[in-house]
Amino acid sequence: MHQYSNLQELQANLLMKKFSMEDVVLAYLDKIKTDQPTLNDFITIMEESALEQARLLDEKIATGVKLGELAGTVLAIKDNILVKDQLCTAGSKILENYIAPYNATVIEKLLAADAIIIGKTNMDELACGSSNQTSYFGPVKNPVNTDCVPGGSSGGSAAAVAAEHCAVALGSDTGGSIRQPASFCGLWGLKGTYGAVSRYGVTAMASSFDQIGPLATNPDDLFRVFEVLQGQDNNDLTTLDYKFDFKNAEKIDIKKLRLGIVPEYFAKTDKPELYQELLEELKAAGLEVKELTLPEPDLALAIYYILQPAELSTNLARLDGIRYGYHSAARETLDAFYRNNRGAGFGPEIKRRLILGTYVLSAEYYGAYYKKAQQAREYLRAEYRKLFENIDLIYIPTTLGPAFRLDEKMDPLQMYLEDIFTVSANVLGIPALSLPLPYADGELPRGAQFMAAWQREDQLQAIGQFIYNKIHKK
Repeated sequence: MHQYSNLQELQANLLMKKFSMEDVVLAYLDKIKTDQPTLNDFITIMEESALEQARLLDEKIATGVKLGELAGTVLAIKDNILVKDQLCTAGSKILENYIAPYNATVIEKLLAADAIIIGKTNMDELACGSSNQTSYFGPVKNPVNTDCVPGGSSGGSAAAVAAEHCAVALGSDTGGSIRQPASFCGLWGLKGTYGAVSRYGVTAMASSFDQIGPLATNPDDLFRVFEVLQGQDNNDLTTLDYKFDFKNAEKIDIKKLRLGIVPEYFAKTDKPELYQELLEELKAAGLEVKELTLPEPDLALAIYYILQPAELSTNLARLDGIRYGYHSAARETLDAFYRNNRGAGFGPEIKRRLILGTYVLSAEYYGAYYKKAQQAREYLRAEYRKLFENIDLIYIPTTLGPAFRLDEKMDPLQMYLEDIFTVSANVLGIPALSLPLPYADGELPRGAQFMAAWQREDQLQAIGQFIYNKIHKK
């Protein structure tokens, strides 16, 4: 593999013709082919189109054509994001043969910026899971330790970056599905403000929570890709009219950032001393630190596991095997055909959430559950707006501990509790960053999480870049 620390260094080497883009892509493809039988991180490897994109970029360099912002960046794409003429299964049998008819907005933006797409990554079925074990295409293994899970539902994307199968990967984050895999695989993962990135062309899971974001090995690449991804889109009316500028973080004085911490959250982790060590570094840098009592700390998880299944059941109603998707051979009656299609097409976790979501939306229970959860969500948002008047960032763990083993028998409730530290950001719609704490060879990584107020990704970039320069470059 060609060694370079970030995208800027890669682009400089390409312009100096130290190697070609085709060489870079071939090196990634060779490594993918070697590791894929073990890691199972890809569903589709886009070898032909990736090499074609690489050769076109080499031609641009040779002829002096101006390059896009992400020229040379090799990306893997979670398999719930549409890439035209490629499979888009969302990790489910019901979509095992579905070919995307168009590009998602994020894909159009990446291609316009001269990024290269190398493949579609494995994922928990229809983005439901925290371990990447619910995929119809089999579980993904963690490259740091192949006895462990990579996290989910963007586990394939995290594994692809950690295994050096690409430079950056896209995931989707509904309750922590970028940040938790980033934590388990020792990566940087970002969920932006809700509406910062278009969801057009993304297989919907829970529409008011879903957000597309990047995973990378360093904050520089992470936020450069985010800058390209974000922006208003006429095809997605939930997108926001604001512009994230990569250079704005340089104007932020770290010493003026007010950091809120929740000490009891650190105490819940398996190694609270690691989070304390990072806190001491931040205090030494001059950050003002305040201890917080978060409003109704257990409420966000309860809200999420009422609203998310409700939205899921609505979104997945279209997957019936009639227009597209898995078709049952048994067609005695229309009712039986529907039931056979969905019964065989969906896995156990999807069925569990569909039943729960349909229940809370039923006429009898709508007011008691769904409506109350929406009211509680608005209450939390108002409380956090008050909170962010006195602080800039909230620092908490990303997960309770490191990646668990593939053979651990975790019941659904244990899996849902994997989201305990990450889900608040999705309920509120605020941006959140997971970054790796230092770890030695032979150890499993753990992630620290920073949450900022709405549309303040620049503050996350500033704290992330500071920690990277201060700790990770030692």
